[in-house]
Amino acid sequence: MSHYPALRLRRTRASEWSRRMHAETVLTPANLIWPLFVTEGDTEEPIASLPGVSRWGLNGIVERAREARDLGIPCLALFPNTPRELRTDDGREALNPDNLMCRAIRAIKDAVPDIGILTDVALDPYTAHGHDGIVDAQGYVLNDETSAVLVDQALVQAEAGADIVAPSDMMDGRVGAIRAALEANGHVNVQIMAYAAKYASAFYGPFRDAVGSRGLLKGDKKTYQMDPANAEEALREVALDIAEGADSVMVKPGLPYLDIILRVKSEFQVPVFAYQVSGEYAMIEAAAAAGAGEREALVLETLMAFRRAGCSGVLTYHAPLAARLLGK
Repeated sequence: MSHYPALRLRRTRASEWSRRMHAETVLTPANLIWPLFVTEGDTEEPIASLPGVSRWGLNGIVERAREARDLGIPCLALFPNTPRELRTDDGREALNPDNLMCRAIRAIKDAVPDIGILTDVALDPYTAHGHDGIVDAQGYVLNDETSAVLVDQALVQAEAGADIVAPSDMMDGRVGAIRAALEANGHVNVQIMAYAAKYASAFYGPFRDAVGSRGLLKGDKKTYQMDPANAEEALREVALDIAEGADSVMVKPGLPYLDIILRVKSEFQVPVFAYQVSGEYAMIEAAAAAGAGEREALVLETLMAFRRAGCSGVLTYHAPLAARLLGK
């Protein structure tokens, strides 16, 4: 390597065209997935803990799909706010082929067939206790019993038109079971994006408000979501999900786990996605509202950090804002 002054690293930064030419990482709208919350009725319901984010009825969700298409965002991630009266201990509404999620999938595919739909495979939006699976008398989430329900849930969503099913429950073995069922039922091109390293995080609060599960949750999710202290375990989780048939893997949350993203990408060389979760979004919005940072710059810098760490894409509530900025 040369030495100063023969080597001046500032030379290539001296002009805007040169900075663009030497950029090592590129962020485009194609790297964005927009999470959206679906509710009953033809309504918009702003979410207080997620300023700027709303739940949408079916007409509104279709309009958001058109907006995403026009902005170059390739994929939507859907999450239902299931009515309280349909939430049961066994989460059986998840298996209803005419549930809120399936109706939203069909409405989008009918109106905007060229946009991808990613669906959440987990029972927490459907259970009366707010957990991601079936619980025993002691409140412990049962692994194999839950996986059996998740297989049927994934099939219902695939049959409604989902392009990617994303099991977010963290049950052992569920990816292999879902892949086998998709193959057996003719859904060979339905992708699985596994929430492979999902941590028991303090950053999920506003999301639980959005899907109506915060007040229902009994206890915590530490027996199935990962300990934030663990990194080697994340690699084992990812390895298992890839071996079982995952097409891509996700790390959740995002920014506090950039080290995990980098290690997963370096170790496995598979498509890695991050979920910039509700608490991360809310922190950026709070900082911007307080004058502690400029919203647009904060959004683009954090998204670039995910790309630099190795992400193929990012699930972010800032997707439409970022797409507009990147399209300028």
